[in-house]
Amino acid sequence: MKAHLDVVGIIVEDMARSLAFYRRLGLDLPPEADEQPHVEFVLPGGLRLAWDTVETIRSFDSEWQRPSGGNRMSLAFRLDSPADVDALHDTLVSLGHESHKAPWDAFWGQRYAVVHDPDGNTVDLFCPLPER
Repeated sequence: MKAHLDVVGIIVEDMARSLAFYRRLGLDLPPEADEQPHVEFVLPGGLRLAWDTVETIRSFDSEWQRPSGGNRMSLAFRLDSPADVDALHDTLVSLGHESHKAPWDAFWGQRYAVVHDPDGNTVDLFCPLPER
């Protein structure tokens, strides 16, 4: 038996607010999705991102609780240039999203920043740095 990763799910308090955040990251999510309890988006290569409201999750798992403590995984979005990392980070922060780590040149050779989506999930923004 062999399994393959098919869907990454995100549980959200406010679907419209969450989808607005991910639209800023370049996902072409239709406006009518804002009113849905479950939304899926197919990425190049076939992997799907899915958003479910807390109510949807609790409809089949009444004991679900919001995790506490730190995050255990994050999504990472690659941008075209180091300047794009800075600009997108600044745009998201100006829209009220929390910056976890302001853009910096990471020792592993990438321009990197970390923001929180509306539900507190970490989202990494990165771009390889030009070779020196």
